[in-house]
Amino acid sequence: MNALIPQAFPGSAPVPLIPESAPFTPAQRAWLNGFLAGIYGGAAQAADNASAAPSPPAEDFPWHDPALELDERLTLAEGRPLPRRLMAAMAQLDCGQCGYVCQTYAEALAGGAETSTALCAPGAKPTQKALKAILAEAPAPIVPTPPPAAAPAAAKPRGVLVPVISTARLTGDGSEKDVRHVVIDLSGSGLAYEPGDSLSLACPNDPALVTAVIDALHADSAAPVRAGRGETTLGEALAESLDIARPLDRTLDLLAGAATHAPHAAALRALADGNDGAEPVDADLLDLLQAFPSARPPLQALLDSLPALKPRLYSIASSQSAVGERVELCVGVVRETRHGRARDGVASCHLAHRATPKAPLRAEIQVSHFRLPADPATPIIMVGPGTGIAPFRAFLQHRAARGEKGRSWLFFGDRRRATDFLFEPEIEAWRKEGALSRLSLAWSRDGARKDYVQHRMKEEAADLWRWLQDGAHFYVCGDASRMAKDVDAALRGIALSEGGMTQDQARDWIVALARQGRYQRDVY
Repeated sequence: MNALIPQAFPGSAPVPLIPESAPFTPAQRAWLNGFLAGIYGGAAQAADNASAAPSPPAEDFPWHDPALELDERLTLAEGRPLPRRLMAAMAQLDCGQCGYVCQTYAEALAGGAETSTALCAPGAKPTQKALKAILAEAPAPIVPTPPPAAAPAAAKPRGVLVPVISTARLTGDGSEKDVRHVVIDLSGSGLAYEPGDSLSLACPNDPALVTAVIDALHADSAAPVRAGRGETTLGEALAESLDIARPLDRTLDLLAGAATHAPHAAALRALADGNDGAEPVDADLLDLLQAFPSARPPLQALLDSLPALKPRLYSIASSQSAVGERVELCVGVVRETRHGRARDGVASCHLAHRATPKAPLRAEIQVSHFRLPADPATPIIMVGPGTGIAPFRAFLQHRAARGEKGRSWLFFGDRRRATDFLFEPEIEAWRKEGALSRLSLAWSRDGARKDYVQHRMKEEAADLWRWLQDGAHFYVCGDASRMAKDVDAALRGIALSEGGMTQDQARDWIVALARQGRYQRDVY
């Protein structure tokens, strides 16, 4: 057999590759190269850590890989303890939107410290359904009753205050979408970031919604209440501390138990159990209070059942090499009408309509593993339709500012080119200057058929495969439930058609890419 050819990847020891002259078919060679990448990538990481202090052997979590589908992860966790089976149902992104990471959220559910199965935002309903099914088969956890304690002091707010400078609209007149280019001043904040990081922003609830909830409760906004770890007023708790747009199943259970009208109690229990026909659907707290006026538990108990108002995470759309002490975002404004009432996204509508430099927001940088290759000569393939363009604008801006000319290929799309081509002047300029080598566009409402980025991938499968065989890193950013799944399916299809792999080989190849850091996803 011909000798293996060492292939150096950024940040790792050389990885051997099967030479083209070896007696294997293209499919066999591609699969073996992926297998070797997974083995040697892990060996290189172990070597890098060899000089560190000895530590206990790490537990193997084979399901903790976002490149695997939910059913594949659940299969890998079969027969494991309850916390690990619950962990396999998570989205595997460790994004922090639930207030935990995947492992700690699963352990909190298994131990009874957390009761809500609806906190995994990227996993959404499939994850919630899987968690409920696993918990239904498990014995109820025994939660020790803690001894009485003195009222804790108020927690110190996290993050630093930063002002929003501007929120310019990116989408054109006539677009069905409202996407904003948000610019935030970091001067004096001490915050610094790299392309691929996210910004955590704490935004208050809509004041009009807060007032409507207080009115529905027939309460006084100045009434003293407890929220989190401190004492405050009802108005401040609903505005700043509690999430009234996303009540949890424990809130539904509480309302059901308090309802004095039997049909109200039955409907609320159906909602808590996730029955498909139950109304109202996707209810916020005001919906529930208006639809079920007989359900009025004690005020403090109701507040205790609500989730904390968590910061929202946004993929950063800028590079400090280009913009200095600023951070820029690409924010899709969430505004829709349900059950005859307008619903606004908590953070997106605050940024678009209410944020001012005089009312700074608390911000933190969330460091990510979503990173450009260490070697700028390494090719990159970026798939980011809609607001998924955000981190790729940062990537391209970063490379342009530094004069880096490595091959780059962007797949972008949205509804209509005339109104929804986000950052078009910059993207075209980068292509002209050479920071962007190749651009593939898909517009779902401009033609007779709906074209999406995965269709462009399939049409250009041969070139995509060649880039990947050249060591390209593949990135995806955007919607987890639809787009990211379709892109993943298209990538597997390319492994089948261009690499001649079987389904199992294609799965193993993609997992190897992910473990090597060459397949990265920033999905939500």
